[in-house]
Amino acid sequence: MDTPRFGVPERLAQRMTMAEQHAYLRARLSRRRMLRGGAAAAGTVAGAGLLGGAARAAGPRPAAAVDRMPASAAVNGALVAPFGRHLAFGADPRTQMRISWQVPFAVRGPYVRIGTSPLELTRKVEAEVRSLYTPSLSDRLPAVEQFYLHAAVDGLSPGVTYYYGIGHADRDPAEPRHFASVRTFRTAPDRQRAFVFTAFGDQGVSCHALAADQLILGQNPSFHLHAGDLCYADTTGHGKKSDLYDARAWDSFLAQTDSVAATVPWMVTTGNHDMEAWYSPDGYGGQLARWSLPDNGPDPRRAPGVYSFVYGNVGVVALDANDVSYEITANNGYTGGAQTRWLDRRLDELRKRPGIDFLVVFFHHCAYSTTSAHASDGGVRDAWLPLFDRHQVDLVINGHNHVYERTDAIRGGRVARRVPVAGSADAVRDGIVYVTAGGAGARLYEFPVPDSYEGHTEDLDEVKTYHWTKDGEKNRETADWSRVRYTGFSFLAVEVEPGPRPRLSVTALAESGERVDRFEITRSRSQ
Repeated sequence: MDTPRFGVPERLAQRMTMAEQHAYLRARLSRRRMLRGGAAAAGTVAGAGLLGGAARAAGPRPAAAVDRMPASAAVNGALVAPFGRHLAFGADPRTQMRISWQVPFAVRGPYVRIGTSPLELTRKVEAEVRSLYTPSLSDRLPAVEQFYLHAAVDGLSPGVTYYYGIGHADRDPAEPRHFASVRTFRTAPDRQRAFVFTAFGDQGVSCHALAADQLILGQNPSFHLHAGDLCYADTTGHGKKSDLYDARAWDSFLAQTDSVAATVPWMVTTGNHDMEAWYSPDGYGGQLARWSLPDNGPDPRRAPGVYSFVYGNVGVVALDANDVSYEITANNGYTGGAQTRWLDRRLDELRKRPGIDFLVVFFHHCAYSTTSAHASDGGVRDAWLPLFDRHQVDLVINGHNHVYERTDAIRGGRVARRVPVAGSADAVRDGIVYVTAGGAGARLYEFPVPDSYEGHTEDLDEVKTYHWTKDGEKNRETADWSRVRYTGFSFLAVEVEPGPRPRLSVTALAESGERVDRFEITRSRSQ
């Protein structure tokens, strides 16, 4: 979908950067509140989706106070239960975990208890509170205050299962009555072992999104990659005056993912729907409040979705394609090239590190896709594909197009090896496989040609499609690289096997559990 612009008129939003949209919204709200004298009452709409009323509705504030977190009403802290738990690795998954959650009201002294037994949560780690205030950006929506809490847990031991409970001054998770809320996580091992990770993009809140979470949980993954467009708080993003942004959708989203993200590190990056202009000039203030991710990117306070980590013999790199997109340009160039320079250095470092066999890169906008919706982004191709080739990246995972699509092995923009269902590729010898895994729960898109997947093969030598150019135009092209296409809800499961002949066994599973694709990535030792 298009970039959310929070009510910026379309004639302006089409030529505005995110920073300009941010300034416009702040100025517009200030003028509106000055006219109303700050006295208009907010609506009392209940919370949307799975968690009604999770965020507290607050009345509009005077213009001078729009950035200030309003005080919550007095609430018995013993009755305030956490929800929306989500884990993420720190920069070193062997020794660092970030535990995040939400509470519907402010609490005193939030913390996490951790131990190697559910009966011995002996370590106590204080939590950081990141409160987020969203004013009434429309007469149809209330102002909302949200409370996000984050505990940075360091000094853990590799390959160990830990138990944790979330608490605050009036709620001790070590008390027997709260045992049912205790969850677990496992740190990365310090030795190479087989493991599984999963991936998708474009989730939102829906029965299909919830089903995807449960299917992922059944894979017992060591971590999950989310390639952006997380929540869709702005469901349309058309840049029209009628567009609405409802911050409470995040409450529903985080409640939906709790069942899996409370035990599986949920490693996210930013899509075009994750740019939320009200909160900060680059649109990432909301993401900074809601997520704690590795801080080893070029500028973690400005580009939180850009980072890397190593798990076993796999180096993983997360990127923010809003920075280079030719299709959706609101944040094009916002890092001034710093992200791409960092990517070049980081891939070089990871490729040279002993013990790393595979490099996996994930981001939102597609390098290669043939859908009728977004197709391929020429900005991604121009900025990053030469670096992927140079450093022999093994697998690239995208979202943005709400389907499953997978390429042959590509090198230098051309098919270097055909990879049918059950086929294999070697990045050293053959090139890189690109996967679009955007079927996590949002409304599905269409292909201009028939689907082709396991058991339903419709191989085509050519697909007429297009890619976005620097001037914002659709440049038609004929694709010979679209090998697997599936119009349905789906996700990726990747089994990693180290050893003398390391390999990635990649499987795409539909919502029904049916396998729609499988292929293998190997790695030549001669590099």
